[in-house]
Amino acid sequence: MTELSEERLAELLAALPPAPAAWVQAAVELPGARAAIDELTERALTDSRARERILADLESALRAAGVQPRPQLLEALRARLSVPER
Repeated sequence: MTELSEERLAELLAALPPAPAAWVQAAVELPGARAAIDELTERALTDSRARERILADLESALRAAGVQPRPQLLEALRARLSVPER
């Protein structure tokens, strides 16, 4: 592989088209969404009543955590909470 200088790499990156807006928005939202799913999962696994409330309305649980309930996030939360309790 050819070694590139920082300047050449910068030129090549600048020549690329901008990322689609949806990709940029997803990149902005992802850290908060992950944190919210982790927090909701932790609450659900340590408190059975919280688990019931979260499972009863995943969309509201995500909204209350400050996250837009997109289908992929709902599925991720549903998958995390479907793990049998130990």
